[in-house]
Amino acid sequence: MSRAFALHLTLLALLVIAGLVLPTYHQGNLARILVLATYATGYNLLFGYTGLLSLGHAMFFGAGMYGLGLAMQHGQFTPIPAFLIGLACAAAFSAIVALLALRTIGVAFMIVTLMFAQTAFLTVLYFGTWTRGDEGFVLQQATRRIAGLDLTDPTTRYYAALILFAAALLITARLMQVRFGHVLIAIRENEERTRMLGYDTQAHKFAALVLSGTISGAAGAGYALLFGYVGATFTSVQYSIFPLLWVLLGGAGTTIGPFVGTLFMFYLIDYSSGLTSAYLMIVGIVLVLLTLFARAGIMGEVRRRVAPWLP
Repeated sequence: MSRAFALHLTLLALLVIAGLVLPTYHQGNLARILVLATYATGYNLLFGYTGLLSLGHAMFFGAGMYGLGLAMQHGQFTPIPAFLIGLACAAAFSAIVALLALRTIGVAFMIVTLMFAQTAFLTVLYFGTWTRGDEGFVLQQATRRIAGLDLTDPTTRYYAALILFAAALLITARLMQVRFGHVLIAIRENEERTRMLGYDTQAHKFAALVLSGTISGAAGAGYALLFGYVGATFTSVQYSIFPLLWVLLGGAGTTIGPFVGTLFMFYLIDYSSGLTSAYLMIVGIVLVLLTLFARAGIMGEVRRRVAPWLP
């Protein structure tokens, strides 16, 4: 067994145990963190490993969320078919965006993804009759059941979130062990040289964007199903910035960095807001210090200084 695989299994085992021993408050927090870390993991596949900086990933998170939410709210679908519809919406949307956005590079790519995301956000508001716009809508508790399991139960919700995160983590880890992942990293480091070696860089970037968008969409669908709320806020610009922040804090291009960054950011805000109403100042100072002294992110610095084998 490789050290990287052992690390992933250890992390998942600790999370399984955490669900048994944590008090309800922290169990609920960690369930939310796991879903958002799944979102960050999807983002990391595109940004951390492929080197493409997207400012519009909220559109994929929202595609999964609204795909599931509208299917359950207006189509009377049960959770599993609705979840698959959410995945399909995110995959289709990310493929369309990839076909257009990958015609650009660098700053232009960032701007195009941002514009797509803004279009998605305005579309949600425009069709307020169905989406309820900024107000959003709540999925009824009675509909959020799978095989008799009540997803509104804190323990059930926690382990459902853990399964979602584990799937995203293990898929990403596996991708980085095969040639496809190696090519993505090569594109990040030097796309021109990778192309000269005979690899179709455009096809690999297309696949990376679709996979990234689909994982992010799975997180959006999971969030709607587990927490019972669908709202336009999740398609706004701030939800495109959040995964970038989480990945940078945890360590871009590391498999567990997105989880570490999401966990750190969530509890930094949680605890500092309990100390003072000016908690954003504390958060800002900490983030500046991390940017100055841990430029590779938390797990990136651990890999650079202590454990170079970290995936």
